[in-house]
Amino acid sequence: MLKYVITPIHPAGWPFIGIALAVTVVLGLFSGPVFWLGVALTLFCLYFFRDPVRVTPQRQGLVVSPADGVVTAIERAPPPPELGLAPHPLTRISVFLSVLDVHVNRVPADGKVLASAYHPGRFFNAALDKASEHNERQSVSLQTPDGRIVVCVQIAGLIARRIICDLKAGQEVLAGARFGLIRFGSRTDVYLPDGTAPLVAVGQRMIGGETVLADLATQEGPRPGEAR
Repeated sequence: MLKYVITPIHPAGWPFIGIALAVTVVLGLFSGPVFWLGVALTLFCLYFFRDPVRVTPQRQGLVVSPADGVVTAIERAPPPPELGLAPHPLTRISVFLSVLDVHVNRVPADGKVLASAYHPGRFFNAALDKASEHNERQSVSLQTPDGRIVVCVQIAGLIARRIICDLKAGQEVLAGARFGLIRFGSRTDVYLPDGTAPLVAVGQRMIGGETVLADLATQEGPRPGEAR
């Protein structure tokens, strides 16, 4: 039962946790009330960098969410130009992560990494539409076993200042595998192959590595959603 109670911590979080803990100890030497602020900061770092185990659906053709968060937009847009793909508009699903969401990112589909490209930019609120075009981002294109292209983009947010991506061109990957992290608020975009309908709706909450965004092996149409 411990694996369901004790959540692992992403390695990128330990430096922040260590600094917060050291600050807490120092504060405790000088002021009792301020000490508890340090404790709260340390606990927040532990919570933010949590890295829970996820159970990814295993079937060829499934595209899963690369991140926890809420779907804020489903629209047509060309993929990031730095990937060298055709500028033809594709269906883009945007998932916004608040500071309370798990920020570990996961591979959306089985396949091979074709390209991984960094684009410097600004730091607008990641929930805004213009964040996809203007914000700092890391874009990755994947080729699925049947030859189709899925694009995943990590986008820095208003207070995010560090994108971590471990994927390299030529690397074979599996859906649901961890591949990176965006620190302190962010957004991920997934561009589906042309003709693929999204199986999620705006406002729906995603679980990274588990929630199915689309099925490349079916001709099912978009699924509407309704808040209840």
